[in-house]
Amino acid sequence: MLDVLTIGRVGVDIYPLQVATPLAEVETFGKFLGGSPTNVAVAASQYGLRAGVITRTGADAFAEYVHRALRDFGVDDSQVRPVPGLPTPVTFCEIYPPDHFPLWFYRTPTAPDLQIHPEELDLAAIEAAGVFWLTGTGLCQRPSRDAHTTALAARGGRAHTVLDLDYRPMFWSDPAAATAAYAEVLPRVTVAVGNLDEAEVAVGVRDPERAARLLLDRGPRLAVVKLGPDGVLASTGEETVRVPPVPVEVVNGLGAGDAFGGALCLGLLRDWPLERTLRFANAAGAIVASRLSCSAAMPDEAETSALAATIQPEPAPATGGEW
Repeated sequence: MLDVLTIGRVGVDIYPLQVATPLAEVETFGKFLGGSPTNVAVAASQYGLRAGVITRTGADAFAEYVHRALRDFGVDDSQVRPVPGLPTPVTFCEIYPPDHFPLWFYRTPTAPDLQIHPEELDLAAIEAAGVFWLTGTGLCQRPSRDAHTTALAARGGRAHTVLDLDYRPMFWSDPAAATAAYAEVLPRVTVAVGNLDEAEVAVGVRDPERAARLLLDRGPRLAVVKLGPDGVLASTGEETVRVPPVPVEVVNGLGAGDAFGGALCLGLLRDWPLERTLRFANAAGAIVASRLSCSAAMPDEAETSALAATIQPEPAPATGGEW
């Protein structure tokens, strides 16, 4: 049985080694394992959790890299398989700290990880996982969407079934399509996680407390709304907790949410109080925001705990240099 099992996007991140440089002028790049649910599995593994990922690659050299990287990070890759005729996706970005990181996804007309079929799933492994983590991106096309709903049926509402809203507009025909897909899935998960923009797509409001309440109304028992430079807010039926940001010098904010996700998994599995979980997850996100890569930047428990201990109890004012 895995502690954390994720499903969905995988690829290779090609990140410039020259900061604040237009992509057309960049000459040197670094290659890293990428894809949000894949990064969450990597982050969880750094805390000693048994983590695996359900995804698909091409049958190419980048697929070999994906498998090797997953194994090096201690992530189970037994449910990572090739799709003939499609290349393993790559993603390029530009890096303009502290808050501008444009992305170019090479995933058209489709990507292998959107070709997961329901009949291919190991439903026993999905049902048994301590945390099952899916993302909104996996709902944007069939057969992936059908595989996700089949997996949720196998879970049967068991804790901890987590939906990372993960709204990427380039994968959807329009925001309304994503809103409708979220509405179908939210009653079947126990945790919903997203930033304020993603929460607005899901429930139509930008006020964090209202957004969290509306997410809870749709079924989850825990709603987490990440507020970037203003920290993070989370609500259950009994409490609402808000923790401040961690001041860091941002290098690349793209992996921060995935680091947050892996740390959230640890807090859920250990049944930590909500505030402790948020402080720990917020610290993990801040650490990765201060580094270039995503997967390779994930911290361990000692480093994350040390930074989390520095977070003050009252929210700090937002500044552009904080994650």
